[in-house]
Amino acid sequence: MSQDSDTRTRAEERAERAERMAKEGAEAMAEHHAQAKAMDERTVRLRALRLAKEAADAEAKAAAPPPAPKKRKRS
Repeated sequence: MSQDSDTRTRAEERAERAERMAKEGAEAMAEHHAQAKAMDERTVRLRALRLAKEAADAEAKAAAPPPAPKKRKRS
């Protein structure tokens, strides 16, 4: 009987370990997905800011008068 209970105890321990590993794996994947989503959101925000700045710079450059041509010095 002792050998059967030892076998059963080891099997239960393996099952508990497998269950714990699966739970930890699921938590790690959830954390990874959350970090990836946060990075994607930051990327979208930063891209929008960059595009807005580039558009504002282009508009300011178009609105600015062209520089006066330099006169040549005759000798």
